[in-house]
Amino acid sequence: MKWNDTNDIAISLSEAHPDVNPQQVRFTDLHKWVVALEGFDDAPDRSNEKILEAIQSAWIEEADY
Repeated sequence: MKWNDTNDIAISLSEAHPDVNPQQVRFTDLHKWVVALEGFDDAPDRSNEKILEAIQSAWIEEADY
């Protein structure tokens, strides 16, 4: 996965952190969790606020909160 694979990342995050409300996740934690995902293969410094917002939005939709 790369940073622009927002839907795949959101699915992986919801599986890795099922008890977390994605609306409450800080971007610093979100960044760490994405980089730690199995199958994530992109440079950690290639993310930005816009990408993290897109990932968080997709995760919220996936979690159906």
